[in-house]
Amino acid sequence: MDSNKPIGIFDSGVGGLTVVAEVFRQLPDENVVYFGDVGRTPYGNRSKDIILQFTRQDVAFLRDQDVKFIVAACNTAAAVAMETVAAEHDIDMIGVIEPGAKAAVETTKTGRVGIIGTQGTIASDAYPKAIQKMDDKIKVFSLACPLFVPLAEEGYQDRKASYMIAEDYLQSLRDVHIDTLVLGCTHYPLLKKVIQTVIGENVTLIDSATATAREVRQYLAKSGLFRDNPTGVNSHKYYVSDVPDKFATVALRFLGRRIDNVIRVDITKY
Repeated sequence: MDSNKPIGIFDSGVGGLTVVAEVFRQLPDENVVYFGDVGRTPYGNRSKDIILQFTRQDVAFLRDQDVKFIVAACNTAAAVAMETVAAEHDIDMIGVIEPGAKAAVETTKTGRVGIIGTQGTIASDAYPKAIQKMDDKIKVFSLACPLFVPLAEEGYQDRKASYMIAEDYLQSLRDVHIDTLVLGCTHYPLLKKVIQTVIGENVTLIDSATATAREVRQYLAKSGLFRDNPTGVNSHKYYVSDVPDKFATVALRFLGRRIDNVIRVDITKY
């Protein structure tokens, strides 16, 4: 494997850009190819067969871009399809579930962990299964918070409406006295201030994007796949299945930087 190849990252939409942002921060010398399937988002309300089909197409597209490693930045794809799809390829892959679960297990002191995510991710039970596989004494409390996704995409990071919705959602988790809360959707880090304020400072938030980028860094180090002789100049590429202009606008909120030349691809060819 050529270490100078880029890292491939995919998501059902724009949320995976929080993983991209963390990869940029932790691995500034690496190049990234990102695919956002915005034309078919969200994956969470689809059947398992369709999620598997979409994930196969996403991975096939990234393989076509000649990447060295693949990250499923979509919690639904990681929960439902990643194990099957990874077994079909000769390239290593990682999802966001295991890193987030591992960080929660390492962080909790009381053994009471909360998970918030989309309805699809919560229904999959992927986080509780991963956490209890690592430590079956930990009690996990899961909660779907679907309205957090549009709030993040619309830039409601510090609006009164966001606090009101968070108060309504998170009361049940405050009632069970968790000490650790996993942000089980890649959109949710944009609402970190809101969530932390509402859930309380005594609860540690686990950002699965940060944990996933850390796992990517460790994998590249172990495999000897850090980019050789970095020049300080990066060549990142962004692809979407629809509306590239809208993607570029929303991406600014996630990356904190403007991106140009977002390319639309016909993902159904893969």
